[in-house]
Amino acid sequence: MSKINTQQGSKELVFKNEVTTKFELYNSLFLTLPFYTVKNTGLALPYFFNYCEEGTENHLRPDEIIESFFSIQKGITDQKEIIDLLFRFIQYIERQVVLFDAVEDAAFAKINGLDEANSLSNLMSKASEDEILYKNIQDSLAEFKLRLVLTAHPTQFYPGPVLAIMTDLTEAIKENDVNAINLLLQQLGKTPFFKKQKPTPVDEAISLTWYLENIFYQTASNVHKNLEDVFKLDLGNHSLIELGFWPGGDRDGNPFVTAETTKQVSSFLRKALFRCYYRDFKNMKRRVTFNGVEKYMDVLEDMIYANAFDSLPQETDIKEDLLDNLRNIKRVLNDYHDALFIDVVDDLIWKVKLFGCHFASLDIRQDSRILRTLFAESIKTSPIKGTIPENFLELTEEEKIATIPLNESNLTEYQSFGDLSKDSLDVIRLIKNMQTQQGKRACHRFIISNCQKASDILQLMQLFLWSGWKMDEMDVDFVPLFETIDDLRVADKVMKSLYQHPVYQKHLIRRKNRQIIMLGFSDSTKDGGYLMANWSIYAAKSSLTKVSREHNIDLAFFDGRGGPPARGGGKTHKFYASFGKDVANKQIQITVQGQTISSHFGTFESSTNNMEQLIHAGITSALSRQDNDTMSVSERAVFSALADKSYDSFMELRRHPLFLKFLEVQSPLKMLSQINISSRPVKRNSNAELKLEDLRAISFVTSWSQLKQNIPGFYGVGTALKAIKETGAWEELKQLYINSGFFKTIIDNCMMSMTKADFRLTAYLETDETFGAFWKLLKEEYVLTEKLVLDLTNTQTLMQKYPIDKQSIDVREKITLPLVIIQRYAIIKSLDKNISEEQKLIYNKLILRTLYGIVNAARNSA
Repeated sequence: MSKINTQQGSKELVFKNEVTTKFELYNSLFLTLPFYTVKNTGLALPYFFNYCEEGTENHLRPDEIIESFFSIQKGITDQKEIIDLLFRFIQYIERQVVLFDAVEDAAFAKINGLDEANSLSNLMSKASEDEILYKNIQDSLAEFKLRLVLTAHPTQFYPGPVLAIMTDLTEAIKENDVNAINLLLQQLGKTPFFKKQKPTPVDEAISLTWYLENIFYQTASNVHKNLEDVFKLDLGNHSLIELGFWPGGDRDGNPFVTAETTKQVSSFLRKALFRCYYRDFKNMKRRVTFNGVEKYMDVLEDMIYANAFDSLPQETDIKEDLLDNLRNIKRVLNDYHDALFIDVVDDLIWKVKLFGCHFASLDIRQDSRILRTLFAESIKTSPIKGTIPENFLELTEEEKIATIPLNESNLTEYQSFGDLSKDSLDVIRLIKNMQTQQGKRACHRFIISNCQKASDILQLMQLFLWSGWKMDEMDVDFVPLFETIDDLRVADKVMKSLYQHPVYQKHLIRRKNRQIIMLGFSDSTKDGGYLMANWSIYAAKSSLTKVSREHNIDLAFFDGRGGPPARGGGKTHKFYASFGKDVANKQIQITVQGQTISSHFGTFESSTNNMEQLIHAGITSALSRQDNDTMSVSERAVFSALADKSYDSFMELRRHPLFLKFLEVQSPLKMLSQINISSRPVKRNSNAELKLEDLRAISFVTSWSQLKQNIPGFYGVGTALKAIKETGAWEELKQLYINSGFFKTIIDNCMMSMTKADFRLTAYLETDETFGAFWKLLKEEYVLTEKLVLDLTNTQTLMQKYPIDKQSIDVREKITLPLVIIQRYAIIKSLDKNISEEQKLIYNKLILRTLYGIVNAARNSA
């Protein structure tokens, strides 16, 4: 224990010296820069920070804090001048967030280097001295895959120029190059943070590709090559690391994603990849200048250049052609030139093996309700009409499963279908073309969100067979996405029906008896609260594993997890290392979105470290078989009872008549649709009135986090813990926290959510005529939860066991405190019925601008 404490103390000291102190130093430089027409704006900001802190401590209303600051401290009472200065403050603060990101990234290696004992490199070192361990790791890696899927969900989205500045700033800070830092801060101050127009899905893809080109291209290859070299792996076509991509393919609730969008993004990914190949080829060409390689080098250059720079290149799968030429170059170097510069050739070989012609696999996702509508339209159309009963929609689930013929045909008369139906058929045909042009890994997954029945999968298979696909050539994984509490409860029954279906069985045999199942976290949190969501995911994984093993199916879970704990984020690698032997865990497949992308994969160091952490979690999980983490019957019963009590509490809150009204009025929920960082609508069924079931989980969680209440991350936990304590099972629950890595991770992540909540900022609502009693409900649950989780974890403060993360959160919360005050001020002002429409528009714009900064500052929720 003393060794752990010493290590924590060392990390805290490094964080203080390398992050906190450096940020204060460079921030003081930043605040003196005259970016805007208003003089000394930056110099006034520290006074405003202090005034906001004091006002919050004294429980002043946000409007009192703002107005008294300007009237007393600055002698300003003109509303136009106040608003103008607030916008200037926001511009500085959102850039302070970038500066802190860069300082923290620059210190990443120094801070995380102290975790060597639990690293992948340490495991490799141990394996080199232990033949049995070495062989066991080899065996586990033969089946293991880390699949990182980048999504464009709007939880953070810096434009490319800002990301480039952040990268350069990080390097300058590492070198303590004050002159370069000064210039980059000036550039940052004058660079726009967002576009005036909403991005299209193609824009989102282009922005996100920055990470592929500048980070993942090198780090994924390095990590993969290192593992293969150390463990002498012969994996054939199996990749340990695979990248997935959702922008341009994810059309669930996003009408702006079309088949043409998907095609454009696929082509752009290919072109971006070949630009990376060409960059490496030029370096190789400067070194490999020997006799015997010329013809292979010439062919390579022609192929790579055409695909990287021709406006309309001929898109064909040339992966094997690239590899053949590279291997011939390697052969010549080995045979005739003493293997000189062979490492440069090897590096490009690894990358071509890993990325092929596609860079990242485009996943297609659509809602089951859209696909059901398409199926209903299709069965009324020639040549399908008559092959399926006209009353198909009225049949029971069992009758539907038995009735779907799964025969091959060619549905061509669908131009009269609805737009979403036509797009679904178009993209099904497009997938086949993409596989031909970019390789089968370019697009091989169709995810059905809101999947509730086996017939949802079978109907989609039938739509493929009606769209020119042959059963024996269907290189597609049909991936059900179970999201809600109810869907998770019946997921095993749905899959059992599929596993027993004779045609689907044959399809699985062609897929090497592998089934991918996606489990969504965010919607289950919105649906049933934090604890029930976690328990439902665990219980579903356990039951799905059982039914898959009974049918000899190799199951892989694909987890839809967001940045904050309320959307499944938090300590992700600990989540994967904590499953017991009752849960299939050979592969780690996970969505990476928003702030998680920049915080976990924004630099070479963080990207390498986090990939290695996840691989380490997968290996250690496979090696130990997690006997300690496998919950006993009694432990599962306690966890289940806890989840039930939490669910009841959360559902009672959801049923409160002011629940949705509170979010609409007191948070910037309505403004989320206007932020220009995403093409996705705030809610599905966007033309209808706001309903909780249609509200996207990301909007739901974001609204609570803007309020600094973070209800989805803790509400109901305190009530549940209290109920368990009153039954006398408290000591058993404490042991569960100690023994179960999964349960421990859940509670620790809950404390992270609570750390980022601050009820002082809305304390003025306690006396509000409409919302006073409702606000007290929220606050009382927070107080109760804090008291009991501290007792449960035997700590005195939230996140006591994670001091570095807590320091990071504390600094970020301090930076964004004025933004929250300004936002609450603007909300209060906008609710005044006496203001003009012009004034209301100005306050709404103020709300929007603060929203950006608060969202971007939350990267350490990942």
